[in-house]
Amino acid sequence: MHTLKSRMSGHLAAFPRLTLDPGERRRAAVAILVSPHEGVPAYVLTRRAAKLRRGAGNYALPGGGADHGEDAIDTALRETAEELGVSLTRDAALGMLDDFVTLTGHLVTPVVLFSETPVILKPDPIEVGEAWFNPLSELDHPEAPRPEPHPDGGNPILRMYVRGRWINPPTAAWLYQFREVALHGRWTRVSDVGQPPWTAR
Repeated sequence: MHTLKSRMSGHLAAFPRLTLDPGERRRAAVAILVSPHEGVPAYVLTRRAAKLRRGAGNYALPGGGADHGEDAIDTALRETAEELGVSLTRDAALGMLDDFVTLTGHLVTPVVLFSETPVILKPDPIEVGEAWFNPLSELDHPEAPRPEPHPDGGNPILRMYVRGRWINPPTAAWLYQFREVALHGRWTRVSDVGQPPWTAR
């Protein structure tokens, strides 16, 4: 895990990430939390609780809107603690990916968090219906990302493979960029990836 941490840190430090002025948009952050699980490096993905007003049942990374005075790292750490019961310090943050505008109008910054020791997930049932570890190797599925035509004729929707399913952007876009940048050192942008219209609801 230490070698993986060093490689990811180096890739993220060298990455010329895209930063955007939020303007009237609300700032938010998501956490890509990497830790060992059953002997292999893994990341954490959730499925949102079924009774949420927005995004119910969607696959998601832990995250949410920034509180007053928080930066993206603060937000990612707080949301990880609130949603997953995993408390980490700022030195767990290896770096950030591109700012990304969702169809809901949020300006989201993905933050890569790393724990060299296994973490125990204690999901908050109000927000999280399910949470699990996925091996990092799964991100390199030979067909991922899989392009799907946009129903409105926009840019293709790139989907990523997770646990036998193909999940949608924006979560799929963040995982794709994480794979390319943090794991492989390939400077890949995802700002123009199509997002399904229903993610605006």
